[in-house]
Amino acid sequence: MLASGSKGNCMVVSSSRTRILVDAGLSCRELFKRMRAAGEDPETLDAILVTHEHQDHVQGLAVTARKLGIPVYFTEATHRAWMRWMVPQKRMSYAEWLEKRRQGLGTRDLGAGDDCGDLDDDKVVAEGVRAPAAFAADDVAKAESDPCRLPGVEYFQAGNGFAIGDIAVSSFTIPHDAADPVGFVFEIEGIRVGLATDLGYVPPNVAQRLRGCDVLMIESNHDLEMLRDGPYPWPVKQRVMSRVGHLSNDAAAGYLEKYYDGQATYVVLAHLSESNNLPELARVAAEGALRERINLLANRLVLAQQHEPIAPICF
Repeated sequence: MLASGSKGNCMVVSSSRTRILVDAGLSCRELFKRMRAAGEDPETLDAILVTHEHQDHVQGLAVTARKLGIPVYFTEATHRAWMRWMVPQKRMSYAEWLEKRRQGLGTRDLGAGDDCGDLDDDKVVAEGVRAPAAFAADDVAKAESDPCRLPGVEYFQAGNGFAIGDIAVSSFTIPHDAADPVGFVFEIEGIRVGLATDLGYVPPNVAQRLRGCDVLMIESNHDLEMLRDGPYPWPVKQRVMSRVGHLSNDAAAGYLEKYYDGQATYVVLAHLSESNNLPELARVAAEGALRERINLLANRLVLAQQHEPIAPICF
């Protein structure tokens, strides 16, 4: 796990022959730096696998894929959502658009029949013409390279399995406010690694998919009291606490106590909030749920970090 948290998420899953980067939420430079710090060579990556399109999971995706010349695996809905995020509709005031037009950069005519959108009485140009509140600007630099260009794109469907090299990948739908978010179970030379972060709760399908894992990575995002008393605006707090938000320490502990099968050698708590959680609060909640199941051979608790990679987990 190279990074885990709201400022960026990425991890490397590898066999003796195949290496997969799961999410690319760091800049390419920082991602390569952390891989080398963890003893991994970025040049050996074979593919990038994306859980969903939120910025903390795809910030460095395009640059990293192009730099290494490797394919990216998405669901089709996630790929489309990522492209919309990469190339948002540019918006500007009428005055800004008019100035660009005067400079020869405008690409629309002001002739009759143009749709200038809704009008805003608060924006009036000098000539007395009522101006649109925001004007959708066309691309003014057609020659620029496509920011969504990737060396290769491979689609998979949530719920289906596929293979990347000698690593078998099983995907499953998770409840989160993204286009088509997924978690994964990787089967690597007889070892099962489960990943489920960015989910508002643990539905039965997720609990079932995570059974029999040797490494379990589960979200423990926030402490409920810290979130309620914290700096986020109330609508953001509601989103985080919703069933398409993020898993709290208590919710993660509830899953570990009631539905987790106890078979993992390592349990990794991931996506801890820096604003609304403390590592020790997450640890205490998880330890209370696991109780006597923690020992040298099973259920060793590891906390993923935002600012540095954790030690590689090897079998």
